[in-house]
Amino acid sequence: MTLFLKLVFRNRLAAMGAVVITAILLLALLTPILPLHDPDVTATADRFKRPFSDGHILGTDHLGRDLLSRLLHGTRLSLAVGIAAALIAAATGATIGIGAGYFGGRIDNVIMRVVDMLMAFPYILLALAIVAALGPGLMNALIAVAAVNVPFFARNIRGITVGLAGREFIDAARLAGMGHTKIILTELLPNVLPVIVIAMSTTVGWMILETAGLSFLGLGSQPPQADLGSMLGEARSAMISHPHTSVVPGIMIFLIVMSINLLGDGVRDALDPRLRSGALSRPRATTLVDRKGPLPAPTDDLLSIRDLETQFHVGARTYKAVGGVSLAVKPGECLGVIGESGSGKSVTALSVMGLVASPPGIITAGAVYFQGEDLIGAAYETLRQKRGDRVAYIFQDPLSTLHPLYRV
Repeated sequence: MTLFLKLVFRNRLAAMGAVVITAILLLALLTPILPLHDPDVTATADRFKRPFSDGHILGTDHLGRDLLSRLLHGTRLSLAVGIAAALIAAATGATIGIGAGYFGGRIDNVIMRVVDMLMAFPYILLALAIVAALGPGLMNALIAVAAVNVPFFARNIRGITVGLAGREFIDAARLAGMGHTKIILTELLPNVLPVIVIAMSTTVGWMILETAGLSFLGLGSQPPQADLGSMLGEARSAMISHPHTSVVPGIMIFLIVMSINLLGDGVRDALDPRLRSGALSRPRATTLVDRKGPLPAPTDDLLSIRDLETQFHVGARTYKAVGGVSLAVKPGECLGVIGESGSGKSVTALSVMGLVASPPGIITAGAVYFQGEDLIGAAYETLRQKRGDRVAYIFQDPLSTLHPLYRV
């Protein structure tokens, strides 16, 4: 958990979003015990009071109701509806997606064609149609928002499940006599769960916005109940003469959606295994060098690799990719390096010109002499002049790596 939070807060925007949404959530939780005015009590003699008026920090609306009280109660309601809609959509969509991806065949084909039909409709029009059929109300708005987002979750989770369903560990579970339900719950779901969490973290903000949109149109929260969308809807007639009545809920909607989206980006990156290795951090122009001890002496060879050691540092762990390789290439000579997959051939070749990504790669020992000049730790401009001109590296899979219009 500590590592997860550290990875999330590595993204400064995600950290800022976490602070903002945490403060908003605390306010929403403390709202019932705060000394606030009754959000539904009208006082027409106090209508449209300016912010910082006596007894009304944010002013009052067109019926004299305290805006601060309505804002906090409305935020509490909007957050509850948005989060509930996200949970319902994620649970329903994930169930459909896992079922379609696991069973495949005709079941998958029928489910996905229905999902395609639903995704063909603009989601806001589909939500309006559902609310029109069910009738206006906050609960019906919640159902509508959850329903229009189910296809999004179903398609995403189905794509992940299809790739997992054909893996060896699923075949092993079948051979062990596991039933479909047990395989789905114990083998597939744990592998799909991070994707569900990522999808929820990046969409819950939009669900809050969609719910607010329905309330703004009068199809969600009904008077006198307040949520952020209904507050905006009631204030639109006074937007010019008394702008504070619409600015207050508008700013709150902006802060909620923006902070959740920023935090969602951080959660998405933190759950990506590449971030744990540092691969999603901005790489250095050349491989990081941290050599200790005396350097091997140069030779007369065209290229001489002497006692090269390259490691990958992932948090507190160290992976030794190349552990003391030495080889030499004389002018006019061809040298073949043979080894099994993962033995360090590619990392050795990349280390020559400082192309191992840092983080997490570090060259910890040895030297690489090209025409008597040590390339390890050389300035970026020096390496840049030699890359492709004096020293070139052709990556694996030449069909996609080599340019079809240039000769080697």
